Parts: sequence; C-alpha cells; structure tokens
Amino acid sequence: MNDAKTELGRKILKIKKSKGLKWAEVAARIGQSPVWTCALCMGQMSAEPHHARGIAELFGLDEEEEATLLEIPYRGAQPLPPTDPLIYRFYELILVYGTTWKEMIHEEFGDGIMSAIDYDMQLERQPDQKGDRVRITMSGKFLPYKRY
Repeated sequence: MNDAKTELGRKILKIKKSKGLKWAEVAARIGQSPVWTCALCMGQMSAEPHHARGIAELFGLDEEEEATLLEIPYRGAQPLPPTDPLIYRFYELILVYGTTWKEMIHEEFGDGIMSAIDYDMQLERQPDQKGDRVRITMSGKFLPYKRY
C-alpha cells in the first residue's frame, strides 16, 4: 500500500472518531457496504468517482486526497505467499481485508486483539451447480489490551 493511502486512512480514522461515526453510517452516505467502505478508507480499494466525492465531502478532504481514493492500491513488497491453495486463500483475504477487519472489530469492541487460540469455526457445505461452496464462520475471543 502506498504511503499516501496509508496517511489518508489515518486521517479519515481520526475524523471519523471525532465525528462519532460508525462505518455503517459512512457506507450509507456513499451507498456501499460497511466492509467495502472501511476497506476503501483504509487504502485497500479504489473508489469510483461518486464514492470518492461522497467520502471527501463527509470527511472534508481536499482534491488531492479525493484523488488518492481513486488510485488502485499497491499490493507489492509482501513476503512470499504460501503455495498451498487453501492456505493461500486465507493469506489473500488477510492481505486485502486484514486492516479492514481489524478496524471494524476495533470500532465495535475497542482497543484489543482477537485470540489466536480461543476461537470457534463452523464449516457449512452449500451446493452449487459449478461445484459446492464452503461457508466458513469464525468467532474468536476478543482480548482488550491491558493497561498497567
């Protein structure tokens, strides 16, 4: 991800917090889902001009910042991906949506982490003409950061 997108994401988060907005409210403003909108603001998506305009108006961004929302995210300079196709899909999801999920969980639960040990996963087969689909539902224990 380029530095301009990263810095813009930080700026948007500060403004969002100061205005007391939720991602669902921001998403409703531009007619998108909360996950997609959060991913856009965190620099992981490129906006259509009308989406960029809505975000710029809501957060008071200048023309250069609005143009940054239109840029295609750079996904280079990452460690080598795993070669196993299943593991690669999770790796790819984390690269694309990792900071989005982190920000949305942070908004809902506060400052903390998800436990890598205490989690639950349910697998569900969904029949499909082109090959069955796998629905994975995961839940994990949220651990607020301790203050000393």
